[in-house]
Amino acid sequence: MDAVLAYLAAGLVGLWGISHAIPTRSVVAGFGEISVDNRRVLVQEWLAEAVTMWSFAALITAVTLVGGETPTADWTYRVIAGALLVLAALTASTGARTSVVWFKICPVLLTTSAVLLLVAGLG
Repeated sequence: MDAVLAYLAAGLVGLWGISHAIPTRSVVAGFGEISVDNRRVLVQEWLAEAVTMWSFAALITAVTLVGGETPTADWTYRVIAGALLVLAALTASTGARTSVVWFKICPVLLTTSAVLLLVAGLG
């Protein structure tokens, strides 16, 4: 059951990474006329979050496949859950305060994934 929870968390986080990568161009365009440097920074930061999500999902999957129910896997789940909670808090205090629905969903999705990992890590 722990592996199922971990895989579910990895799937949610990985899909959330995809949801960051796909609309990058339109998100940046939504900022209107900004300098080329600011546009590059927005693209960088938007895609950096996608890469972060994919990395978390890959690490969760690899640890679950290789380690399964071991202390190493449990601690990996806990550390990633902590990072997800930090990202959720950051988003809740910044982007989720805007009118953009996706930013409001982000803290809930990240917190849900973190909870799944914490439960899986109780193993």
